[in-house]
Amino acid sequence: MREIKHPHAELQVYRDIPTLSRAVADEFIRVGRAALARRGGYAVALAGGSTPRASYALLAQDERGKGTGLAWDKVEVFFGDERPVPPEHLESNFRMAQEALLSHVMVKPERVHRIRGELEATPAAAEYESAIKTTLVNSVRDIPSFDLILLGMGPDGHTASLFPGSPALQETTRLVCANWVEKLGTSRITFTFPLLNAAAQVLFIVAGADKADMLRRVLKGEPSGATYPAQKVQPTTGRLLWMLDEAAAQQL
Repeated sequence: MREIKHPHAELQVYRDIPTLSRAVADEFIRVGRAALARRGGYAVALAGGSTPRASYALLAQDERGKGTGLAWDKVEVFFGDERPVPPEHLESNFRMAQEALLSHVMVKPERVHRIRGELEATPAAAEYESAIKTTLVNSVRDIPSFDLILLGMGPDGHTASLFPGSPALQETTRLVCANWVEKLGTSRITFTFPLLNAAAQVLFIVAGADKADMLRRVLKGEPSGATYPAQKVQPTTGRLLWMLDEAAAQQL
């Protein structure tokens, strides 16, 4: 692993995706153990995508083998965004996490809080925001605070389901909202910046050469001053960590 200096974040670069995935799994365990030791609970928001899936599978493998050292019955699992699909759908972030991780560990079903993508997006978002407010005990400026939020970044600079030009980028009061994504022709349900930035730690996981140009733009800035959604994730008092593979970091 090598580190790259950045004024507003920690950047860690790993040689390849398997090494990155292992490091992400280890960080998930480290943060969880610390939270459980400190307050007896661990609130985490999972991300979708192929790289997180590999890390989830490693966590499941660890639990079956040597054990993760996590009291899974005290873990509260949420999701940073969801597609407008039912839980059994192939595109469901919940289904991916369930198959890769959640069905292999002793997490309590009532502590796995899925976004009900089968509902209309606006009521589903309101329901999910209510669940977060009811469940999370820590807060930053009266906003619920996750111990860890996992995020990815798309080649267009989007994160969660906060896409360039989408209305949720301007949201300042709601914590979860239905976000119309013009290029997809649909609404997605997503965490907003107020909730993301209240987290104790946000972890971006970015891999692949197709992300290299955008990663440079996001982390180094545009001369024109243009901004991308991922740039607006700046935890108020928490830690911001980017974990990258060498292919994604090649332009940094």
